[in-house]
Amino acid sequence: MTERTLHIVGGGMAGSEAAWQAANLGVKVVLHEMRPEVETFAHQSGKFGEMVCSNSFRSDDDEQNAVGLLHWEMRAAGGLIMATADKFKLPAGGALAVDRDAFADHITATLMAHPNISVSYGEITELPSEGTWIFATGPLTSPALGEAIARETGADRLAFFDAIAPIVYAESVDMNVAWLQSRYDKGETEEEQKAYLNCPMTKDEYEAFIDALLAAEKTEFHEGETAKYFDGCLPIEVMAERGRETLRHGPMKPIGLTNAHKPEEKAYAVVQLRRDNALGTLYNIVGFQTKMKYGAQTEVFRMIPGLENARFARLGGIHRNTFLNSPTLLDDQMRLKSRPNIRFAGQVTGVEGYVESAAMGLLAGRMAAAELMGRDLPPPPFTTAMGALVNHITGGAEAKTFQPMNVNFGLFPPLDGLRGGRKGRKERYKGYTDRAKEDFSQWLEGQS
Repeated sequence: MTERTLHIVGGGMAGSEAAWQAANLGVKVVLHEMRPEVETFAHQSGKFGEMVCSNSFRSDDDEQNAVGLLHWEMRAAGGLIMATADKFKLPAGGALAVDRDAFADHITATLMAHPNISVSYGEITELPSEGTWIFATGPLTSPALGEAIARETGADRLAFFDAIAPIVYAESVDMNVAWLQSRYDKGETEEEQKAYLNCPMTKDEYEAFIDALLAAEKTEFHEGETAKYFDGCLPIEVMAERGRETLRHGPMKPIGLTNAHKPEEKAYAVVQLRRDNALGTLYNIVGFQTKMKYGAQTEVFRMIPGLENARFARLGGIHRNTFLNSPTLLDDQMRLKSRPNIRFAGQVTGVEGYVESAAMGLLAGRMAAAELMGRDLPPPPFTTAMGALVNHITGGAEAKTFQPMNVNFGLFPPLDGLRGGRKGRKERYKGYTDRAKEDFSQWLEGQS
């Protein structure tokens, strides 16, 4: 171990990005990964950057969308995650979706080939008292390490339950019923405008589907566990429990879609499936994360018109998602206040989403590298997407009600002179993104 060695625990989005950033700044990195020696419920392999839920990085609009702005900032900072996503992107309308297997293969090969990165396989179960460390163990932090973190922080781990959507073989979808179309025909190419499979429902079919969802056998929680779902990833049956129309105004909304087989008929609800790989052989059911038992899933999902004979490459699932009460535990350098040799990054800090996790890894990697080289790297300005996020988790959020958060314009300082409300939103969002790009570019220039 040299003085300029950085240890990173976890090879997911955040850990992979942190390793890439630090290694490119000249720091030697040891990337610790427990998989495949120690498996998790959700992971299928030991690859770095494996996507365990959706294959989407969400909106790529860097003028009107906060996550699209975060994409822009990560590209500007030479991010590995975004460069790889761009390399293996799939048609998805205005969203950025990727071929998950090709993505993880490339992330793994790129990190393994970097001269400043070495990989150590095996589980880390304690918080080290020496050396410089980043813990990016994600929502599936191992029980042993979770207990070590809880002992150190003096607080119970906070957790919610993150559900996984099922994946269907495209050839098993009845295309006499389903049709290809992105909502509002969004996208610049025909491929993007037809990035989703759509399955229509009549009112009677929708009502029967809701009844089946509510009656289906669900996964039981272990004693002492409570279901604190993140609202952006609610199981469909939980949404249905909130009201029979909830799904029809959520993932099953019919607006912006016209049935290619029956253009004169307006569907009461529509189930969308998004392409999941470059071959177009797999599609995931958008927004259909679930905690139904496997047998019930097959029965209920085959009630969807067009999916009567569906075959599933993966059924939905549910897992515990662990995160810190970061506003009370981390400083603005993402260091654990009680042990400043340790930083945390990714979803374990209380950000939600692939891009947000990777962005926190990018910052942690750069901050740790700067520290090892005897320099100080301030966080990006709060006016940027990265700065707004890191400010939220390290003090901007209310600790008593802290919950995982996607990046959104509500985290940004307001702009003077722009009207509020829905009518002024387009101009306001453009103002946010213009300001952020200028400020983030200056932050990057200050490091050269």
